[in-house]
Amino acid sequence: MMSDMNPKSLWLQRRLGGALLAPALSLAALTVAAQPVAPPTGVVSLVASASVEVPRDLISVTLSTTREGLDAAAVQTQLKQALDAALAEVRPAARPGQVDVRTGQFSLYPRYGQKGAVTGWQGTAQLWLEGRDIAAISQLAGRVSTLTVARVGYGLSREAREKAESEVTAQAVARFRSRSDELARLFGYTGYTIGEVNVSANEPPPMPMPMLRGQAMAAAAEAAPLPVEPGQGSVTVTVSGNIRLTR
Repeated sequence: MMSDMNPKSLWLQRRLGGALLAPALSLAALTVAAQPVAPPTGVVSLVASASVEVPRDLISVTLSTTREGLDAAAVQTQLKQALDAALAEVRPAARPGQVDVRTGQFSLYPRYGQKGAVTGWQGTAQLWLEGRDIAAISQLAGRVSTLTVARVGYGLSREAREKAESEVTAQAVARFRSRSDELARLFGYTGYTIGEVNVSANEPPPMPMPMLRGQAMAAAAEAAPLPVEPGQGSVTVTVSGNIRLTR
């Protein structure tokens, strides 16, 4: 019967058939692509951690002073004199890593009255003593007479932290593997393979002492040496990831 069609009718039928077939193929491809991928079986996620208590071997002492006056230049000069005197006292004792000396905030700002006019000036100067020689720094802080103790903080040196992390990382990994063995046995598997694993260390944050004010600052400044007690900090290493259980 197809032979009875004229060439123009046959060409039109083929074009229409192709146009109908193309959407059908696209819909079939879309149906295949939309099928959900089955999640892998026998995969377990777990977390293991280990901690160690480490003596804090770093101290940071902030010394500061405040001056007030009607003239900005005079207040600035007083601050500079107080800071220069403190630096002259502590610089000879500076030793890199053991006793580090650096200046901190040096600010000067106006004071305003009720009508918005400048009624005076107030300024602050700071000096920081940091390092691993806790005894030397505590004695040095007590000898400075032009600045008073504003804050004391303790922490871990990089060497102490890295040593502690190395120790507890081995413990955390061992606990991760032990827990993996236990889970494989409980689920009726004979073993496991390790997938993606993340190892992270959580070092202890610096432990600050409260800011001292008024008479408390003066009393601390008169102490020689400054009484200190660094205490201990906890270093924690966490191993997290997933394993695939095997038969």
